[in-house]
Amino acid sequence: MFIPHSPRCHRSPASRRVSFVAAAAAAMLAVGMHAKRELSLRTPWIAITVAGVLIALTLALIIRRLNAPEPGEESSMPQTSADATQRERSEWLVILLALIAALVGLTLFLVLTPRAAASQQPAAASTQSAYVMTRGADTIVVERVTRGRSGFTGDLTIRGQARMIFTAEVAADGFIPSLTFRAWGPGASIDAAPLQTGTQTMSADSALIAIAGAGGERRIARAIKGRPIAILNNDMVTTELAIQRARATGAAKSAVSVFALSGGVQLDMGIEFIGADSAIVSIAGQPTRFAIDANGLITGGLLASQNVVITRVDGAAASKIAIGRPDYGAPVGAPYRAEEVTVPTTAGHVLTGTLTIPSGAAKPVPAVVTITGSGQQDRDEYIPLVPGFRLFRQVADTLGRRGIAVLRMDDRAINGSGGDVQKATSADFADDIRAGIAYLRTRPEIDGARIALVGHSEGGMIAPMVAATDPKLAGIALMAGPAYTGRRIIDFQLRNGVMGAAQIPAAGKDSALKAVRASFDSSASKQAWMQYFLAYDPVPTARKVKVPVLIMQGGTDQQVTPDQAPLLEQAFQRGGNKDVTMKVFVDRNHLFLQDPSGFPGGYVKLKDGRIDGEVMGTLADWMVAHLKP
Repeated sequence: MFIPHSPRCHRSPASRRVSFVAAAAAAMLAVGMHAKRELSLRTPWIAITVAGVLIALTLALIIRRLNAPEPGEESSMPQTSADATQRERSEWLVILLALIAALVGLTLFLVLTPRAAASQQPAAASTQSAYVMTRGADTIVVERVTRGRSGFTGDLTIRGQARMIFTAEVAADGFIPSLTFRAWGPGASIDAAPLQTGTQTMSADSALIAIAGAGGERRIARAIKGRPIAILNNDMVTTELAIQRARATGAAKSAVSVFALSGGVQLDMGIEFIGADSAIVSIAGQPTRFAIDANGLITGGLLASQNVVITRVDGAAASKIAIGRPDYGAPVGAPYRAEEVTVPTTAGHVLTGTLTIPSGAAKPVPAVVTITGSGQQDRDEYIPLVPGFRLFRQVADTLGRRGIAVLRMDDRAINGSGGDVQKATSADFADDIRAGIAYLRTRPEIDGARIALVGHSEGGMIAPMVAATDPKLAGIALMAGPAYTGRRIIDFQLRNGVMGAAQIPAAGKDSALKAVRASFDSSASKQAWMQYFLAYDPVPTARKVKVPVLIMQGGTDQQVTPDQAPLLEQAFQRGGNKDVTMKVFVDRNHLFLQDPSGFPGGYVKLKDGRIDGEVMGTLADWMVAHLKP
């Protein structure tokens, strides 16, 4: 630092004032440089001011001492050698004390000035990383993260589910006072309007989540304590903040309080360090082992219970990673071909899909239209929780090998399908299926008199709705189709979910259930689909169906319970239907997979999503028998 000094400057009082001002400015500038990119309303400006003034005072005293007049210049009064020596000692003592005070002030400033959490520092190679979660050959989650010194931006895509872009402000201890997000449906263009936007703001004792969509805005307020770290499902960057907070405690094993954006729940995340470069993170009973670097950033990981591998990619390559489009084509050597199609609807939108047609048929073939379950699904009804689960791809393959064509379509707003989702109900989705049937009847390869439906879950509710208005159908197969109203089904699912959640203590289950029901009711009141589903009774519709019916039900299903299958059978029969077959499969869950428990929370533990031959064979045999010429 430049210190002004001239053997003649003492002769000018103005020069001394200029020297003091220059010293003060230089000191303030030096102190302020420490926080050059971190200054904010939370910066301790008092610490900056005190440190700067003390340093300026010290420099001014040093300047004054260096520019002191030679003996005899300042005064004509005689001065003894002892007086001069004492004066010089006093001046240097003052300078020394001022210097010590300045150093103390500077130390306080450096300690008190908030710095961004360690995870917000740019990675060693770049400021951008991508976390890739794979299960076998499937890429199921990609998260791109750009870190700054005061926060981060994330782009999280889950295959077959939503894409979310979020931005967070991060405090020194990993606390996230504000987070904003935008969410799109699967396959939607980033240029399209998001399905939802929202914010999460957190203070010392409360969290407020505000979510806006086509159905209006809903708000969730929760009391919090202990400055929990906000986390997102399948998100690595917020998990890193928890790891860094745990590491700061110096303990080998600790619990970090976190607040889940999904559901607005505060809970503990257990973190155990294994050496310096590994940590086991447990939340809701699910442990994940992470490899971490010196800054507490995740470099890789393994979620053994789901057979999911996590990999980090840094630099420019991170921006190029994406989840590829699923393969909807025919397997090599299959006795059928797969054709990409678009299906026009009476509502004015089109639906994208795949039509598989048996090869070498000399005359028009029978066909099946598949109907997905609740929520926006792709044409395969791909569910990333279970490796290899693609229900309708397997149905198409099974029936294609038996000489039956299959049309499977993407739901509205999935892949290239259009249509309104926010205002649509099951009745609107039934119209989409009617459009698929009408499309098949225009195809010369398809026998329009031999078309059937296969619906799963909500699809098993929609199939009778369509069949009740189309007596030309050759039959319908219901896989886990409901017989109860949506309200009764949801009430059971909410209670079952809370009571079966191991992470909720027994003493807190009643209050947790009450909170979950209140949150659900608040959300449901703004959703057209949910309001329709809650009120809809499948039984009256079933009594109107005259075409053949196959009812398939999993014996351990805890989403659409097995007691509903005989009720459906009775409803069809009481309407005069003479061709009704019911089959309950022992130890099959809602997905028709082998599962003695059937609890939805255990789906992540299932190792294989392929449905076995007993289930697929029952469906194929029934279809062949009812679709023959």
